[in-house]
Amino acid sequence: MAPSNVPAALLLLLLLAASGPLRPMLSGAAPLEPVAVSLLAGAQEKGAVCLDGTPPGYHLQRGSGDGSGSWLLHLEGGGWCSTLKDCSGRRMSVLGSSNFMKPLQFAGHGIFDSDEIYNPDFYNWNKVYVRYCDGASFAGDAEGQAQDGTTVYFRGLRIYEAVIGELMEKGLANATQVLFTGCSAGGLATILHCDDFSARFPQQVSVKCFADAGFFLDVKDISGERSFWSFYNRVVQLQNVRQVLHKDCLANKDPTECFFPTELIKSIRTPMFILNSAYDSWQIQNVLLPSSSSPEKSWLSCKDNIGNCNSTQIKVLDEIRNTMINDLKVINDKADWGMFIDSCFTHCQTLFRISWSSPTSPRLGNKNIAKVVGDWYFGRSQGVKEIDCEYPCNPTCNSLPPP
Repeated sequence: MAPSNVPAALLLLLLLAASGPLRPMLSGAAPLEPVAVSLLAGAQEKGAVCLDGTPPGYHLQRGSGDGSGSWLLHLEGGGWCSTLKDCSGRRMSVLGSSNFMKPLQFAGHGIFDSDEIYNPDFYNWNKVYVRYCDGASFAGDAEGQAQDGTTVYFRGLRIYEAVIGELMEKGLANATQVLFTGCSAGGLATILHCDDFSARFPQQVSVKCFADAGFFLDVKDISGERSFWSFYNRVVQLQNVRQVLHKDCLANKDPTECFFPTELIKSIRTPMFILNSAYDSWQIQNVLLPSSSSPEKSWLSCKDNIGNCNSTQIKVLDEIRNTMINDLKVINDKADWGMFIDSCFTHCQTLFRISWSSPTSPRLGNKNIAKVVGDWYFGRSQGVKEIDCEYPCNPTCNSLPPP
């Protein structure tokens, strides 16, 4: 099975887009209006189009007060497509066509929340949620022919460049501080584009990158196959992502290797924060236990809920954790980088109030994610690098919603 299922956080946002405004907030305040979709101007002329040829979209909510000059840009996630058939199929969904994009509710959604209580550092910033409709982490530049003879457009790189260009004209060029983020496949996109994005601003502007659940691992599945590497290899070849890969990596390694964050972070110069679970539910379900590995019944139960895993299975999951921790060691030598690696069975933690900042959020060093990220961005504390102990050591993980 191609790992293209929608992460839980993204799914929630899509459901909200379909169902309209949220119920009243926990604080008792009335819900804010959903944020409309802005379609990219001149998309066809720029060749910056979704898989079906429609213009890409984004949601822009203007900042206020002392946040008027600050910008938060978030790249949406949603898996990848690695074959013409899969990519053609995505054209009939929000992940491949702007025809299905609806207004989104930012209120109550973690780092997008406008409530100062729950999002104290970024609540009044200009916020942009960039929709994902190319299937290759905003990185490809190619096209193909579907079985029905129509064109499938792999234009993620052009979408990224054109959307950033349009936002520059709408005030981003005058920003005093910027946080460039993304979740899941959007988290990988954030890593891929981090240095290019920061290079668009004068040196005095504070530009930092923040990847949520985007640290995908090159590990074997339970059958011993590198099935996820093979999947990434098909994405790289089909969608031609080579242009966004670091040249120093390409000089020594295969392009597919250079598409993995383990290699990418070695070359990035811009300050970055990595937020990930060491027991990432999406990676356990799709990288370690894809359907192609034919997991037996006990593994299927473990795959659905880490609480069902036996001690032998937990040891296998611990090996995944150890691989991630080892791959992240390079960050220890980057003084202006940060990380929050918890042990929660979850995926994408910035888009939920319950995981971003609430009384029941995951905590490391007695700080929740919002506090640690804010301390890192604003330089309020040194060495913001938090790594959790092994599952099931952290009781604050119990409050997270199902993945």
